[in-house]
Amino acid sequence: MRHPPRSVLLAVAGLVALGTGATLPVMTAHGATPACTVDYTVTGRWDNGFQAAVTITNNAAPVSGWSLAFDFGDGQKVTQGWSAKWSQSGTTVTASNESWNGSLGTGASVAAGFIASASGANTAPTAFRLNGTTCNVDTQPTPTPTPTAPPTTDPPGGGDEPPALGVSGNRLVDADGRTRRLLGVNRSGGEFMCVQGYGIWDGPVDDAAIAAIADWNANTVRIPLNEECWLGLSNIKPEYAGTHYVDAVKELVARVEAHGMTPVVELHWTWGQYTGNSAGCSDVHASCQKPMPDMQYTPAFWSSVAGTFKDDPAVVFDLFNEPYPDRATATTAQAWQCWRDGGTCPGIGYEVAGMQDLVDAVRATGARNVILAGGLAYSNDLTQWLTHRPTDPAGRLAAAWHVYNFNSCANESCWNSTLAPVAAQVPLVAGEIGENTCAHGFVDQVMRWFDDRELSYLGWTWNTWNCSSGPALISGYDGTPTAFGIGLRDHLRALDG
Repeated sequence: MRHPPRSVLLAVAGLVALGTGATLPVMTAHGATPACTVDYTVTGRWDNGFQAAVTITNNAAPVSGWSLAFDFGDGQKVTQGWSAKWSQSGTTVTASNESWNGSLGTGASVAAGFIASASGANTAPTAFRLNGTTCNVDTQPTPTPTPTAPPTTDPPGGGDEPPALGVSGNRLVDADGRTRRLLGVNRSGGEFMCVQGYGIWDGPVDDAAIAAIADWNANTVRIPLNEECWLGLSNIKPEYAGTHYVDAVKELVARVEAHGMTPVVELHWTWGQYTGNSAGCSDVHASCQKPMPDMQYTPAFWSSVAGTFKDDPAVVFDLFNEPYPDRATATTAQAWQCWRDGGTCPGIGYEVAGMQDLVDAVRATGARNVILAGGLAYSNDLTQWLTHRPTDPAGRLAAAWHVYNFNSCANESCWNSTLAPVAAQVPLVAGEIGENTCAHGFVDQVMRWFDDRELSYLGWTWNTWNCSSGPALISGYDGTPTAFGIGLRDHLRALDG
């Protein structure tokens, strides 16, 4: 989405059996209750790796901290994990509790998961040790139930953690193979405030402000970013650039997750001078929406962002906000080739980074996070997305789409003919939906169409702007909705789960 000026407003390649992997059965000695039980489930496999879920149940006396150890026998190596502190020394893997999930009462369980590399055989571990006690076999007298105090700490923010995300067919899924729809809002500011010299965020992003988003029953927040601010280039004020900017983004991502919501980090504004058809500005700097990302800085941006968040598989990467090379090139064929392959594109004066370049930059870091890629016409055109989709060795690529009441593809006939075929093959996320009428009749139609197909959508935007100059969901950061925002808020609250 384009912004009013500040003066006005301001898994997996070859994936098989995801969620249906082998589960290590729980064994007991002579029918007695084990001191602890561990369920180990492979939830996804690919050529050189796999994903697994581990559920620990404590059947003994309550503990205030836990450490689980097990051994791999086929050279597997844990590369990242969640809901525990994961480490590996030789063949031995250790998972220790986080600060918020260390208390395990009698009969209580905790779930965690990890991603690991593997070549050849991938034999499941056969012995698990919880705080030194072998699980699934060691027995104890049946304990006499005793009252225990509730855990002294809850998950950050008092809510569940957002799930590690993967892709199974045309669905986004959690580590257990359950479908996860991304439903929520955009939180604009990080793309423009820093380059305009005003700050990093537009309005508050403290705990109360993020809690207000969660109160709408949102489970996802998309966070637009600026590549020059992230990389700390010289044209950005130092206090809003580099480490200061990166730390602010990391803090916001953590706060979003603390309220149980999925963070989508998205590259909005980029470097590169473009003065052709539909140019948003003549500035070489990242001060407006460019038709395509640039090769000079954008791969470096994504290498850095992916390196920052690769150990957090709950974070989603949205490669580039709204490509529009179709406005610069002479033919649609040229535009789609530019979109995927980059290089020297007709009508664009800088070397373009194509979507394949950006996927490669992310995967080269070892990151296996879900990636979104929007199509042409400001992400409103997906007609040739399947034909030109980049190759993702992790098999975790989804299509992004944006729609407003003033776009070309803004009716069900277009959605049925162009979106439905894409959604049948890959996950489809409407990263921005909105209307500039200060009403919600149009987005109501969009949400119904997406609900019927169990697809994802995010409203633009959680900012206190004049909704007639740019769709704004709120008039106050306490969550007070505009007339437009009422439609999204009430719809999200009415959804199950």
